[in-house]
Amino acid sequence: MTDYKEVKTTAHEAGQEQRFATFKVTQLIWLLLGILESMIALRVVFKLLGVNAANAFATLLYGVTNLFIAPFESLAGAPAAGGMVLEISSIIAMIVYALMAWGLERIVYVVFYRPRGPVSVSQTTVAEHTPVQAPAGVSQTTTTDRTVTHTP
Repeated sequence: MTDYKEVKTTAHEAGQEQRFATFKVTQLIWLLLGILESMIALRVVFKLLGVNAANAFATLLYGVTNLFIAPFESLAGAPAAGGMVLEISSIIAMIVYALMAWGLERIVYVVFYRPRGPVSVSQTTVAEHTPVQAPAGVSQTTTTDRTVTHTP
């Protein structure tokens, strides 16, 4: 006698795809903020160390970050000694951009996140039995479907 049993279980939860998309968008917001904050922090360090502004990398970094620092340049003075400068406006810009990213992330979360809903679990069981005295190639197949819904 040959017995064969296959159980296939599938789960479906409403809103799961939307929660995943919301999570990915919030991750992207934090990634972009991290890149921007890193570049501005590097700019602050370069200015504090008095890095040669004619260097290609420093020129690139200053050129990219100037776009983001421009709205804050006239907020506070920049104390300088020798070739070193403390850009307080860059530090203010870092704080403002962090707060803006946090606010944007919260807005995305509140508007698009959906709480967990009921989970529908479907289980299909296929059992195949070959009786001992049955002719060759004859089998008996039984299929059972069962669906259960769980609410969190």
